Amino acid sequence: MRILIVSTLKRSVNKTNFASRSRIIYQLAEGLVKKGHEVTLLCTGDSEIPGVKIVSIIEKGWVDLPAVENEFLRDTATLMQLTKKIVEIQKDYDIIHNHTYPEFFPLISEDRFTTPLVTTFHAVYDYYLDEILDQFKKTHFVALSKKYQSLFKKAHLEYVVYNGVDTDFYSYQPHKGNYLFWLGRLPKAKDEQGNYLDPKGVRTAIELAQKTGEKLILSAPVEDPKFFEKDVKPYLNDKIQWVGDVSAKQTAPVAKIVELYQNAKAFLMTINQHENFGLVMIEAMSCGTPVIGFDRGSVPEVIVNGKTGFVVPYEEGVEGFQKALSQINKIKPEDCRNHVLENFSIEKMVENYEKLYLELIKK
Repeated sequence: MRILIVSTLKRSVNKTNFASRSRIIYQLAEGLVKKGHEVTLLCTGDSEIPGVKIVSIIEKGWVDLPAVENEFLRDTATLMQLTKKIVEIQKDYDIIHNHTYPEFFPLISEDRFTTPLVTTFHAVYDYYLDEILDQFKKTHFVALSKKYQSLFKKAHLEYVVYNGVDTDFYSYQPHKGNYLFWLGRLPKAKDEQGNYLDPKGVRTAIELAQKTGEKLILSAPVEDPKFFEKDVKPYLNDKIQWVGDVSAKQTAPVAKIVELYQNAKAFLMTINQHENFGLVMIEAMSCGTPVIGFDRGSVPEVIVNGKTGFVVPYEEGVEGFQKALSQINKIKPEDCRNHVLENFSIEKMVENYEKLYLELIKK
């Protein structure tokens, strides 16, 4: 097949970029090339994937471009260039796979697309997405989990394809250390009372460590340093430790993150929102590390309760995590690893998208 993958313009796509969306695009494109397909990536000029033709829209991703007076106007202008380019070159391809940020932007030209268009939704659900996606009837939408798919009441997300992880990179370690690991993000958004929103649940992870006396290692990009200063820094000590700089980018080396996954007794998925997927769970389990997570979003689809970790009812809060943690030694590292190999490998993800492309082309 001749496949056009439309990338995010927010960041580059290459071997060293581990931002979740960029990483999935890289792995999917590379995997499709290995299966003999002709793949083109519409993206930033500093993107690079072995065997993939690069068609650049802008020199670098938005996050790496020089400062401008109005970033919104610049970003919107480049998205318009991207959309125009898709329409221009679509005739050269059998299928178009859209991963743009925001995903719905290229759909403004939906009526001009003659090549089948697949759009994978990476963004966290909110009501306005349901409203806008319902306007586009020709696009084939992919959800990253069944739960995410079910959140849409108006728009029709026809397909579910789970993300995959590089099981060679996130390699198996059967022997575990004596700490808990939390990896997430500290956003700058606040609620109506002015409190920082905590979608990834860092406060819950800290409270768990305080109540159990367990060692906890935290790491995250920090979009607003004041969140860190208020809700994390006051609690750091010998038992609760922070890895990396306080920066909007993840500064902890990826090799260090893998090591932390591999040696943790458990990974904490203390989310307060309905995650559409959650790559961190399969990264941890690929390393043989069990995951304890609230029953939000995709968590019950990714964790096999009692076998690769524990799914905690959200209403049980920290107490539910404490109960699960007391049973964590019952989980076998090899079961975690095998679950990912069977269901969440890159090869499995590529195979599922390949089947979807062929189905749509035949239609």
